[in-house]
Amino acid sequence: MKKFKSVLLLLVGMFLTLPTFAQSTDIEWVSNLQKMDNSELTLLIILAVVLGVIVLLLILMIYLMSFMVSVFKQDSPELATQPSWWAEFKQKYIVGKMKPVGGKEEKEMMMDHSYDGIVELDNHMPPWLVSVFYLTIAFAVVYFTYYSVLGLGKTQIEEYEQELSLAAIQIEEYKSKQLSMIDEYSVIFDSSGPAITAGKKIYDANCAACHAADGGGGVGPNMTDEYWIHGGSIKDIFTVVKYGVIEKGMIPWQDQLSPEEMQHVSSYILTLQGTTPANPKAPEGDKYEPAIEQPLDALGEDELGLVPVEEEG
Repeated sequence: MKKFKSVLLLLVGMFLTLPTFAQSTDIEWVSNLQKMDNSELTLLIILAVVLGVIVLLLILMIYLMSFMVSVFKQDSPELATQPSWWAEFKQKYIVGKMKPVGGKEEKEMMMDHSYDGIVELDNHMPPWLVSVFYLTIAFAVVYFTYYSVLGLGKTQIEEYEQELSLAAIQIEEYKSKQLSMIDEYSVIFDSSGPAITAGKKIYDANCAACHAADGGGGVGPNMTDEYWIHGGSIKDIFTVVKYGVIEKGMIPWQDQLSPEEMQHVSSYILTLQGTTPANPKAPEGDKYEPAIEQPLDALGEDELGLVPVEEEG
């Protein structure tokens, strides 16, 4: 009766802790359970209750059978001497039949060698260990046949190469996503060869008509001198390319060029600085001087916006 109560309390405890487990776990079947509607959840609860009742009935039947066996053993002395089904099962499939200690059979099992008077018995392995041993042999045969003989499964090297391919695709997707998010705040000067070459092609096709092929200027301003109307940083140039200057006749290119292409052509325009065009246009705008970033320890208190605190007393 104590065993039955213990099993019942264990089942009740598992049932009570299931909601907490469902809230804290990330297992897929738990998340699917939380997505069910009321009708599906009600049906599942009914099935769980029915299954629980069946399990309880089975436990009750086992308990009644063990109780009846104990009653029969008390009434019949012959049954009392016979081992139970669990004892027979354990001896046959789990521990095996051990030789009696100190008996004749034990002496026959003693091996010839001894160490300081300690001898070793040649006992057989337990049945469960023998079963595990045979299962490992069967698994090894199936595994070798599946992967090496038939070639149906992927080897570790093939899985590694597949993961590398998937990672390369993800990297390209990430790069394309990042390039599509370039704006006037995140644009950078790309001095790589492919970027400058691509920027030159875009410039020759769309900008050379107004600014000349060598950047010397025409309808538009000169791109090779140090003077700029709207600023000469990469961000300033990108902003002009993107939004255009409508009052001066320059159209916005954000609808015709991708953010990456606008970065390429802006980077190429910066490479025209200091070159010598054939017919340079007179400077326009203000001279642009790049801002020099200074370390914080080189700046004074006034530049950092710090106000000295007067000491009291």
